[in-house]
Amino acid sequence: MTLAVLASRALVGLDAPAVRVETHVGSGLPAFHVVGLPEAEVRESRERVRAALVNSGYEFPAGRITVNLSPADLPKASARFDLPIALGVLLASGQLTPPAGQPPEALADLVLAAELSLTGALVPVASALPLALGLVRERPGAAMILPPGSAGIAAWVPGLQVYVARTLAEVAAHLTGAALLPSAEPAARLPTQAPPCLSDVKGQAGARRALEICAAGGHSLLMSGPPGAGKSMLAQRLPGLLPPLSAVQALEVAALNGLAQGGARIPGIPQQPPLRSPHHLVSSAALIGGGARPRPGEISLAHHGVLFLDELPEFRREALEALREPMETGRVAIARALRHVEYPCAFQLVAAMNPCPCGWRGHPTKPCRCTPDQVARYGARLSGPLLDRIDLHVSMPPADPAVLDGAAGETSAAVRERVTRCRDRQQARQGGLNARLAGRELEGHCAMSDAARDLLRQAQQRLDGSARARHRALRVARTLADLEASERIEVRHMAEAVQYRVASRGQA
Repeated sequence: MTLAVLASRALVGLDAPAVRVETHVGSGLPAFHVVGLPEAEVRESRERVRAALVNSGYEFPAGRITVNLSPADLPKASARFDLPIALGVLLASGQLTPPAGQPPEALADLVLAAELSLTGALVPVASALPLALGLVRERPGAAMILPPGSAGIAAWVPGLQVYVARTLAEVAAHLTGAALLPSAEPAARLPTQAPPCLSDVKGQAGARRALEICAAGGHSLLMSGPPGAGKSMLAQRLPGLLPPLSAVQALEVAALNGLAQGGARIPGIPQQPPLRSPHHLVSSAALIGGGARPRPGEISLAHHGVLFLDELPEFRREALEALREPMETGRVAIARALRHVEYPCAFQLVAAMNPCPCGWRGHPTKPCRCTPDQVARYGARLSGPLLDRIDLHVSMPPADPAVLDGAAGETSAAVRERVTRCRDRQQARQGGLNARLAGRELEGHCAMSDAARDLLRQAQQRLDGSARARHRALRVARTLADLEASERIEVRHMAEAVQYRVASRGQA
């Protein structure tokens, strides 16, 4: 055999497109070429493969070796192609022979991904979990060979057969049938810290109510109030009101974290929805994702969780405007000259801001030092289209000292029970959350009483609301009805939903 074909995988976002590693050993002057749009770490595999073969007891062929990574128009990065290249050299040079009767397709269906050390040991690869997720989505029941440290992480993915190998010689013995590799055991999952409890927040009944609605329907929320009103405390307790992540959601969140870290280690599989709180000096690329090799940004790291933006008007205008499309679609596309990557980002936006630059506008005891022009410029930092995409707008009064000395409020566990029941109703009715309802789904699932319909029409006329604002008020009203287990939207639900839209007019 002078030609060997093995399988590996590239990585584009959370997708793992197939890569055929074709190795040819022919006559001619000794040479080793890797073609197929390889990047620097792939081109350097020639020296690693040469040393690993010799130190593992094999001969390095003295002919012309050509390795083609197909498809040729897909950029190939990472040293994970070392293992299939080395095995391809052994097969093409006749030093390895597959078992008799084994079809050539059997080798081409086994996915190989590992970096080689010069001793022939397998080194853990970065992003093992995204590779495994991408593979099992395309080919359920597929099999792959990974080094220790990576195999245990990939074994978390159901429907995937993962073998663990420590050296190149062990993989060679598996391919020839001399000694089969063991199946990988899932790595231990690290415990996650429970989020803080809602009972720590005393008072602010209106904001607590809005936070429950936000959690129940997957809505976005903007809180405005003076310093110390409890905006940050409420936002930090939102993940504790949400149901635990499903198995698939937890794997997606862990995979995105692994891509962002760029290393081979993943801290663990989260149980609770993530909470991301970037500083207001964050760049657009760090917020939505980017770089020469695009990595997930904060909005993707908040996938299935909460993105909290404190001091919202202090964020850069271009960074905030970049949120508009991802908030609608739940995905973000990052385009570079040679790469186009798409990441999921189904997050809930929770934001907080002061009523003015000094923060004391409207405070009963502390005077505001801001001029009307300063207040207007401060509010103008937030565009109308961005505010229009936020479902719930809440103005929070200053904290009442008498309330702070009172009894603790309702716990997160009690609120989470109501939120879970509400979300179960939405899943049974439409297969998703109310915040994602669009088009005909709104008409089909948002039955209203005549009084509620009239109120919505009047509110839209008086507030000069856009069609988007109408739809968002309708989604919030649907969530309010679901919290009461009501089949249709009544006028009380619509009245409360409209009030959360009225507050935004004073902030745009």
